[in-house]
Amino acid sequence: MSVFPGTATGGRDFVLLRVETILSYVRLLRRRSVLALWGAQTLSVFGDRLYAMAIMWIAWQESGAAVMGLVAVAESVPYIVLGTVGRRLVSRFSTLRRLAAVDVGRAVLVAVLPLVWETLGMPGMLACAVLLGVGGALFDPNLGALVPELVDKDDVQAVNGLMDLTGRIARIAGPGAAGVLLGLVPRPSLFVFDGVTFVVSAAALLALASHTSVSAGSGRKQAEAEIWPRARVLLRTRPDTAVAIAVHGAGIFAHTVALVLPAFLAARLDAGAAAYGVALAATGAGAFVANGFAGNMQLPSNLPVFYCVTWGASGLVLASICLAGSLPVLLVLCVLLGVVNPFLQVALSVHLSSFPPAARLRLMSVDLTVIRTAGTVSMLFLPGLAAQDPVAAFPVAGIALLVLAATGAAAAWRWVRTRTPLPVAPERAMARD
Repeated sequence: MSVFPGTATGGRDFVLLRVETILSYVRLLRRRSVLALWGAQTLSVFGDRLYAMAIMWIAWQESGAAVMGLVAVAESVPYIVLGTVGRRLVSRFSTLRRLAAVDVGRAVLVAVLPLVWETLGMPGMLACAVLLGVGGALFDPNLGALVPELVDKDDVQAVNGLMDLTGRIARIAGPGAAGVLLGLVPRPSLFVFDGVTFVVSAAALLALASHTSVSAGSGRKQAEAEIWPRARVLLRTRPDTAVAIAVHGAGIFAHTVALVLPAFLAARLDAGAAAYGVALAATGAGAFVANGFAGNMQLPSNLPVFYCVTWGASGLVLASICLAGSLPVLLVLCVLLGVVNPFLQVALSVHLSSFPPAARLRLMSVDLTVIRTAGTVSMLFLPGLAAQDPVAAFPVAGIALLVLAATGAAAAWRWVRTRTPLPVAPERAMARD
């Protein structure tokens, strides 16, 4: 099927693919298990983004930009620590009921955060941020690892596309809702509302648990957790996967340069906040449109290589931003940046979904650790360096990413031919206890 504009059937095929995408997603959502987990993810991500926007804004109002940075670091540290040394702890939450308990805990923490701020000040708020980070570090990889178990092998790509789409909607709606609610409701009410989203997510998980066949007992689950080697052994066995995760970290690091886009707009185009908002909207629109392709088009069989090549394309677009001499050109580039994102998310998710459950969970946890580490380190100094010359910052970051991604693609292509197959783990039903 041709999907390229300008061909004789390109426009018709584009419409057909969009219709097929909608029908595919509707078909998946008619399954109770997919609908429940989709609802849980949507509300959980919405709650995460609502909390992040609200806490950052309030931290800036109360204590300035330095405290905003501390909050971001405090929330990311648990991902790094648990992903590095918390393998056993993370695996203990690989059941639906325990994930529901995590969401209930996050609901309580978010709801009491204003009270903690008033009574304990910044130390108390940072402690809550750390605990919420612990909840996210336990919840996110386990939820991602459960997604492939909801569907047949042929639907894994589509269900990952669906989860990517709903996650993107929640990421847009969360900050937007926080911005509106901050001006309409008292501060404590905003955090209570945020807590409710986590409670509803927990209810969805419990509902799914009650309609899912029970897995083997805790002894088997513990045995499965012990079968798989440590992350470094697992990644040494599959170096193509290791390089894909490493390139993911490099991509997150390089794209932090986007934080100086407002300075670029002012220096290059003499534009302000309105242009910045339109640029962000263009990126979101590109990702939304491309999601249907990423979730339904046939992807290459060698996903680590494709993943690295796609990051290289993202680096090329990022570098090209410096050439934008007008706002329309910049918006086109922002749309292209957005178009790449769903392919990145879906390709890596589908690749990791091909692993047996315990290995999948470990690799997803490692991936979260890598990108959180890259994001935290880059936030500490990259925006400050880029702000000194925002026009030159984009080609430097983009070309560096392009080179690293091309190197990763070449390495993954070579290693995939000599990789050692993983042993086949016993099948397991989705855990609910």
